[in-house]
Amino acid sequence: MTQRKPSSITTRAWQRMLSGRRLDLLDPSPLDIEIVDIAHGLARVARWNGQTSGAHIFSVAQHTLLVETVMREQMPRVDNHFRLAALLHDAPEYVIGDMISPFKAVLGGDYKVVEKRLLAAIHVRFGLPAVLADEVTKAIKAADRGAAYLEATLLAGFSESEAKRLFGRDPGLPESTVRDYLTPWTAARAEKQYLARFNLLLG
Repeated sequence: MTQRKPSSITTRAWQRMLSGRRLDLLDPSPLDIEIVDIAHGLARVARWNGQTSGAHIFSVAQHTLLVETVMREQMPRVDNHFRLAALLHDAPEYVIGDMISPFKAVLGGDYKVVEKRLLAAIHVRFGLPAVLADEVTKAIKAADRGAAYLEATLLAGFSESEAKRLFGRDPGLPESTVRDYLTPWTAARAEKQYLARFNLLLG
């Protein structure tokens, strides 16, 4: 008697969102991307693998708001589209989570391919070029490193010398801004402020 082979199982590569959208990670459609899903997810994803001080996680949503604030400080006349790109620079993490840079290096190229594909779809969804110009990417990266310096020294236990070696210099934000943006918020506040900033920049 011939033994039947088990039927092949199709690997699921999509995630259902609270908005009802179903996002395919391998072939993401801009039509399946909603800002409410991004804000909700990023407000609940922890930076630094959760190894930060404070009563709440320091969320990716709060981090991206900080990055956009650093960019405004460094480039006061920068176009709102560039600021929106800064706010969205980590948006793929609402689906794939926030992996620390050392682990990304271990995983190699496959992770980056998925991340770039998602970011391109997100850009298109909100009226940005799928791939940003090099100078915009560099400006966002510089603001990202400035935000990382502040997070590392004020929340994640790094010494100033270590943070300077890894992330560069203190971006020089006003003290009141640093105090607010570097105090971890509740998920509800991070989500609300992310949406508010997005709507302001898009409008």
